[in-house]
Amino acid sequence: MQSLIQNRKKQKTVIALLCAAVVLLAFAGLFIGSSHMTLRDCVNALLKKGSASQVRIIWNIRIPRVLAAVIAGAGLSIAGLIMQTNLNNPMASPSTLGVSNAAVFGANLSIIAFAGGFLSTGNNLNSYMVGANPYATSLMAFIFSTLSILLILGLCRLRAFQPGVVVLAGIAIGSVWTAATTILQFYATDVGLSAAVIWTFGDLGRATYRTDLLMALVVLAGFVFFLIMSWKFNALLSGDVSAKSMGVNVDLLRFASMLAASVITAVCVSFLGIIGFVGIICPHVTKRLLGQDHRVSIPASALTGSILLLLADTLSRSLGNGSALPVGAITSLLGAPFFLSIIFRRKEGRV
Repeated sequence: MQSLIQNRKKQKTVIALLCAAVVLLAFAGLFIGSSHMTLRDCVNALLKKGSASQVRIIWNIRIPRVLAAVIAGAGLSIAGLIMQTNLNNPMASPSTLGVSNAAVFGANLSIIAFAGGFLSTGNNLNSYMVGANPYATSLMAFIFSTLSILLILGLCRLRAFQPGVVVLAGIAIGSVWTAATTILQFYATDVGLSAAVIWTFGDLGRATYRTDLLMALVVLAGFVFFLIMSWKFNALLSGDVSAKSMGVNVDLLRFASMLAASVITAVCVSFLGIIGFVGIICPHVTKRLLGQDHRVSIPASALTGSILLLLADTLSRSLGNGSALPVGAITSLLGAPFFLSIIFRRKEGRV
């Protein structure tokens, strides 16, 4: 009983510290950037007392991207946690099912074929800038991501809904999307190809209040759903047989939660581009800190995801020398060593 009380106290302390870290990093993100604004300038702009350009930088650029970091980081992290639980695979992440590959194809199709490519504007950059519609690109990316996950889950429903089958189906379908993207890019013009490649860079600078609101609604709905189902995820950790003996419909739980996690991923990716490794790093950090109780690990994973993306975004703007580096590159640089450490720990039987 004493150990249980101590464990709950530890969980509350860690959650409180994570919340404080998110708030502090969010404020730091408002005051750090490549515009060389002083702390006083930033505070004045935040109070709308600075110059017009400074107010615009804070309210139209930095606040939307900080909100995007908090929301997308949380969404990608909880999606990774749920996928790892469902697939019983510590290396599972939002990209496991080829959701990102499908999003890249949808965005490429929109940019190359309908906005800046061979069907519309040729190599005329001015015409491309007039014809390109970021919301159309995001919509196409989301549509193909959703179609991809529905196709994969539909194929898995035809057979036993085994975790290994889901992973293999995701790899296969993801390869098809990658091949289709390559063919599409082969026939693209220089302008269309450049725009398509740039889209794939994870970039929080695309965020607006509207996109933040849409992402927040989807992530919040998924978060509440996962939290309600947390006891079922805990049962699933004991194995399918044990979960079924507790009254859990394992196949339905896997289908619904994988679909919800993939939709969260699709929405974040469609607006911000590819941001890798958040769904791998943060769930592992959370489980090491607080264990695998999903009643705690789901909110903690959301917070650690926000912290990682806020750190990566602040770092990308600090190193950009006048322009922000793609945040997806920063998370990949941080995530690759962590991924390797997971592999070696697993080999040694410690994961």
